[in-house]
This record gives sequence, C-alpha cells and structure tokens, in this order.
Amino acid sequence: MSKKKPTVKKHSIRHIKTGKSPGTVTYLGSRGGVKSVVNIMEYNKEVIREASVDVYAPSNFQKIIEHQASPSTSWINVIGISDENFIENLGNALLLNPLTTEDVVNTHQRPKIDEYDHYIFGAFKMLYVDGNNELVSEHVAIVLMENTVLIFQEMQDDVFDSVRERARQKTGRIRTKSADYLFFALLDAIIDNYFVVLENVNQKIDFLEEEVYDNPSPKTAHAIQDLKKEILRIRRYIYPVKELISKLIDTEHVLISNDTKIFLRDTMDHCTEINESLNILREMSMSLMEMYMSNMSNKMNEVMKVLTIMASIFIPLTFIVGVYGMNFEYIPELKNPNGYFYVWGLMIAIFIGLLFYFKKKRWL
Repeated sequence: MSKKKPTVKKHSIRHIKTGKSPGTVTYLGSRGGVKSVVNIMEYNKEVIREASVDVYAPSNFQKIIEHQASPSTSWINVIGISDENFIENLGNALLLNPLTTEDVVNTHQRPKIDEYDHYIFGAFKMLYVDGNNELVSEHVAIVLMENTVLIFQEMQDDVFDSVRERARQKTGRIRTKSADYLFFALLDAIIDNYFVVLENVNQKIDFLEEEVYDNPSPKTAHAIQDLKKEILRIRRYIYPVKELISKLIDTEHVLISNDTKIFLRDTMDHCTEINESLNILREMSMSLMEMYMSNMSNKMNEVMKVLTIMASIFIPLTFIVGVYGMNFEYIPELKNPNGYFYVWGLMIAIFIGLLFYFKKKRWL
C-alpha cells in the first residue's frame, strides 16, 4: 500500500510582513531581484531634458532632489521597486511618509489615493496585453508634488509612451501645464488602456462562445473558468478607480487645480463606462458556463435519443427471435419450407415501419 504524499501548505507572500511595524518598507511581489533605474524628464514651455540616473552612485540622490526642487516640471520615473533600501532612502530624501513608501513596494495594495500636506499619493494597477495575448498586471505608485510627478513601477514596459511623446512636442498641452496635469495624463493613460484590456476579454468571450456552440469539450470548460477568474481579477483592480477619481475631483488640495479637475471629470466618465462594460463582461462569462452545460446536456440528450430509438427498433425483433428460439418440438412455422424467409420479412417490415413512424413523429 503506497503512502499518501503529505500536503504542502503554501504560505501567502503577505506573511513576510507579519509582526512588522506600520511603515516598514517590505517588498511584496513576484518580480524581485531587479536593480532600480531612474529616468528623469524635466521640461517647461521652452526646453525639455531627459536623463537616466545611476541610482547606485553616491551623489545621485542629490541629483534627484535637485530635479524635484526645480521650478520646471519634473517626471521622475523609478523602474524596479524590489530594492527596499533604495526605495526607503529615496522616500526619506523626498520627505515621503513611511506609510507611502510601504505602499510603494506592496504590489498587493488595493488602488487608493492618500493626501498629505505637500503631496498626493496614488496606487493603481497598470493592465496591458503582452505579445502572447496574456494579461499583464503591474503595480504603479504615483506621487504628485508641487513641480514633480514621481512614478514607481515594477517593469520597464508600461502604457506611458503616448504621454512621453506628447511631452516631447513643444506645442503639446503637457508642456504648457503644471505637474497636476501630468499627473492627470498618466492616470488617463492607465485608465484608457483598461478599454484595450476589456476589448481583449470581449474577444476571448466571443471565441469561447463559438467554441461552446460548435465543439464544446472539457478543455472549453477549463478555458471558461480561467476567463471568469481573469475577469474577477480585473474587476478587483479596476472597480475602485472610479471612486478615487471622484475623490480627486472633490479634493481641496492645493496641488490639484480647477482646470485639471475639468479633465478629471472626463476620466470619470471613462471609469463609469469601463465599470459598466466590466459588469456586462462578467455576466457574459457567467452565462458562458451555463451555455456550455446546456449544450453538453443537449448533446447527451441527442445521444440518448438515438440509443433509445435503436433499442425501440430492436425490442420487437428480439421478441420474434426469442419466440422462435424456444425449444419446443411443435412450432407450426418450422415445418413450412419458407418459414425462415417469412420471419425475416416480418422483421424487416417491422424495422421499416418503426423508422417511418419515428420519422412521422419527428423523433428522427
């Protein structure tokens, strides 16, 4: 008798933080071991300067602080958040609250907006579809300061290329506005890409819908279940964003101007549309499983109908064969030289008659 293998209990990655004080910078994520890179874009109406900073050189913290203190608008983009020491030191240098730097490296953080005296902090999920048509979710933390927008993201890939191109254009609105408009533009890029993600989900639903109708299989059921989980995960990331944008519109913080709030209202409309689409896609994914079960039941009913008809046809034939298979000495038809053929003719006639009857009843 083989011994059953012991079940290995998997611990959530959150247990790493258990017992630590609030504000402790502890990276919670699956993209660790990556050195941080800082890209800086500083601009005003006339000029724009872009640079990459080696954050592991001793003097470069001062360079970041100088950019942050510049009267021009600075976009400081930190790529790679698993280096806890660097994130903590950078947060201290920029006078960020320890709770902020804690949320920066917590990739499981629910989307949120926090307001402090000299900055506004937001945590969001950046979603996009990679080259393999797979959903990629990336934790993004955005800090709005007086003349600076500071972004922390996990990987090099992002959805901000369009914002970068607009900032490089001298006639673009970004170059003529302050940091709060850049903050809005980055949020808008994240939210607009949600439409692309939902469109991809819609295409998957259409494909599975055709598969359910044409050739449902157990593999189809697994694909539907995976899609339902993906939609729930997307919903958890996207659904709170509408409330956060509403909070930014209603805020009295000096860093958000009334002009920017007008643009945020447009983003609010996008969030409403996204949430409505998300609810529809969720219902469609749930109905897919019902359609699959219904189609599989219909296919089983068709099989059972054919088997029942076949059994109904052979029951009288079996009866006739059973009668003439009895071991009696005196059976009148046995003495008839054509009795064998008469029995075959009777069975064929019954077979044809039953087929005609089933066809007339539209059972075939």
